[in-house]
Amino acid sequence: MQLDIISDPVCPWCYVGKKRMEIAIAARPEIQIDLAYRVFQLNPDMPREGMDRKEHVRRKFGEQKGPSPMMDALLEAGRELGIEFNFSNIARMPNTLDAHRLIRWSHSAGRQPELVEIMFRRYFTQGHDISDHAVLLDIAREAGMDTDIIANLLGGNADTDLILQEDATARRIGIQGVPSYVIANKYLLVGAQEPELLVRALDTAYAEIRQSEAT
Repeated sequence: MQLDIISDPVCPWCYVGKKRMEIAIAARPEIQIDLAYRVFQLNPDMPREGMDRKEHVRRKFGEQKGPSPMMDALLEAGRELGIEFNFSNIARMPNTLDAHRLIRWSHSAGRQPELVEIMFRRYFTQGHDISDHAVLLDIAREAGMDTDIIANLLGGNADTDLILQEDATARRIGIQGVPSYVIANKYLLVGAQEPELLVRALDTAYAEIRQSEAT
C-alpha cells in the first residue's frame, strides 16, 4: 500500500509526525507499506544561502516573548518520542531545495527513511545547516549512500525542476501545511496525528484495498 509523507526537513512537527507514523506502521506488520517522502517547502522564497534563524522567526512570527503553548506542546511531544529539540543550536534557517533533492535520491538508493531521520537529527538536535553541501554529503555518507555520486549530483541542477514541480503540485491539490499523509493515493490526513489515529487510517485504506481485490 502506497504511503506518501509530504514534509519539509525544517518542520519540527514533521519530525514528530515521522516518529508517530513509524509507531503506526509497526503496529500493522501485515500491511506492506511502500513509503515515499514528498516535497513541500515551508519557505519557498528563502534565499539559497538561507538566513539568520532569529531574524527569520522575527519576520515570520513577530517578536517572541518566552515559550508559547505551541512550543511547549512540541517539546513535550518530542520528549515522548525520544526527540531532542535544541532550537538554540540552529543559527541559520536553510533553503531546503538541495535537502529535498537528496531525500529524493535516497529513495532510489533504498535509504530514504534512514536519511530523513539523520537529516532531522542533524538539523533539530545538532543545528547543522542542511543547505550546506558538505553537511548534506556527510548525511548521505551516514545513511550509507555513495557520496561521490551525490557530490556530482549536488554540483549540478539534477532534479531541481522536479522538486519545484512537486512542491507546486502539493500546493495545487490543497496542501497548506505539513506533515500531510496521502494513503493509498486516496486518503489525505493532515497534521502530526497521534499513532492511534494513523493506525485507523491505515486500517481503513487497507480494508478498502482488500475488498476491491476480492471483487
